[in-house]
Amino acid sequence: MSMTSATFRIDSTLKRELRELLDKLGLDMSTFFVMTAKQAVRAQGIPFKVTMDTPNAETIQAMKDTRDGVGLSKGFTSVSALMEDLDADD
Repeated sequence: MSMTSATFRIDSTLKRELRELLDKLGLDMSTFFVMTAKQAVRAQGIPFKVTMDTPNAETIQAMKDTRDGVGLSKGFTSVSALMEDLDADD
């Protein structure tokens, strides 16, 4: 089997964090990428679940507040109702 090289760009922080993880697992970057590539070919897809980031606690609370109508501005059914509210002395 002949070997070839692949070059790609990666964020320096991500590279450092990946290298630290792989060191703990006893792997080098080349071995990791070959393993990942082989698994992708074998599975005919990405070999891990690709999902959106999990929202943090603040975002989850904001989503709940929005769902429950907490802290939302008033809604109006017409422009005239909006203008009347804007002109009102609160």
